[in-house]
Amino acid sequence: MYFLEPYSTQQTLTKNNYAFRDYFQGAIKTNDTYLGNVIIGTAASHPIEAAIAVPVYSLKDNSTVVGVWAGSINFNILDKELQSLNITSSSDGRNGVVYVDSNGQKIVDYNISKSETPESFANLNSFKDAISGKSGSIIDTINNNSKMLVAYQPVKAFHNTWVVLLMQPILPK
Repeated sequence: MYFLEPYSTQQTLTKNNYAFRDYFQGAIKTNDTYLGNVIIGTAASHPIEAAIAVPVYSLKDNSTVVGVWAGSINFNILDKELQSLNITSSSDGRNGVVYVDSNGQKIVDYNISKSETPESFANLNSFKDAISGKSGSIIDTINNNSKMLVAYQPVKAFHNTWVVLLMQPILPK
């Protein structure tokens, strides 16, 4: 890490080599722009960002990668847009729309009270179907056996796939 703004944040970094991150490795492997998965900050317990990275080539031969230029995506605006849909929450607060990365980690949540809480949807069949390229709907079990109708859609973003899940509780008859 050579440059991070604000500089005060750079001064407190505990690492300076981020080559282990998926966005760095993805940009190198694909030789193209790469959208990484959610990064859970070590100082914070909620998803804070994802990075979009581009390989940087040598000016001499334009074929040798000499670095990676990356910027982070702040999800606050996307959270606010999704939350403006005014979806009524179920009693357990888990219905509406969430966006998740390719690991199943929540990126954005319609529910204001849950938007900064880390949550994984990797175990849902709807997520697994979407990651495999399918779209559709399925009854999935979420949060302590709550049955939900989940519509799912994969979203290709550069060389990565993220998922949109629309969830609605199945009410007892």
